[in-house]
Amino acid sequence: MNLAPESIGLIAGNRSLPLEFARLARAAGVKRIVVAAAEGETDPALASLVDEIVWLRVGQLGKLISVFTDRNVKQCVMLGQIAPKNLFDLRPDLRAIGVMMRLKEKNAHTIFGAIASELKKDGVDLIEATPWLAPLMPQTGFQLGPKLSAEQKADVEYGFKIAKEISRLEIGQLVVVKNGTILAVEGFEGTDKCLARGGELAGKDGGAVAVKVAKLNHDMRFDIPCLGAQTLETCAAAKVSVLAIESGKSLLLEREACETLAQKDKISVTTIA
Repeated sequence: MNLAPESIGLIAGNRSLPLEFARLARAAGVKRIVVAAAEGETDPALASLVDEIVWLRVGQLGKLISVFTDRNVKQCVMLGQIAPKNLFDLRPDLRAIGVMMRLKEKNAHTIFGAIASELKKDGVDLIEATPWLAPLMPQTGFQLGPKLSAEQKADVEYGFKIAKEISRLEIGQLVVVKNGTILAVEGFEGTDKCLARGGELAGKDGGAVAVKVAKLNHDMRFDIPCLGAQTLETCAAAKVSVLAIESGKSLLLEREACETLAQKDKISVTTIA
């Protein structure tokens, strides 16, 4: 893949990942970045890192596509989350309604896949952002914070197996486990609330282990598992002592801040394959 195309489009959700991508793409030599930004979701600070940013509501599929076609952008990436509540509050335009009516199953994979197909119809390829984001993807052997005990390693391995299974069933990608017992499974509520719930169920002494994975045959164009300082702050509040992510398939954002938090709150951050 050419890491320095003339132009790249960015469909930007919330948090810091879209900003990280813009910085890394610039460093790789991308000359022009055009953003379709979600009102109430995308960080306005992104505007200073790109050439053009167009704001739209979640559900305005026709406008989203025209952001790129009107500017002769032939490739785009999709990064950052959309809060679940906004997916239910959306007011879809006619093109989005047509897409939703054709879907028998409505989950992240089918919806984003349908958006990719609509972009393709108008000559825009939705591609993976991972080549630009490779510096943010920890590999096997990565470790922040304290070393894991034998019991924690066993919980990580067990949690990895269960997390892979729930992700295969399109339920979620995170589990919280303690002493071989699954305390919480991520559903629609998302990572942070699952961590909080699992931490509470671990009891007043805490010590739970959280494992986040990529789905089987995960389409990295749509949803790259990631964590950052906010995730570690949530772990600290919930007294979660270990956070394990899948090697080479997960992003660690704000690494310096994460390292500081891991040391301060004695949280082990590690990878598993």
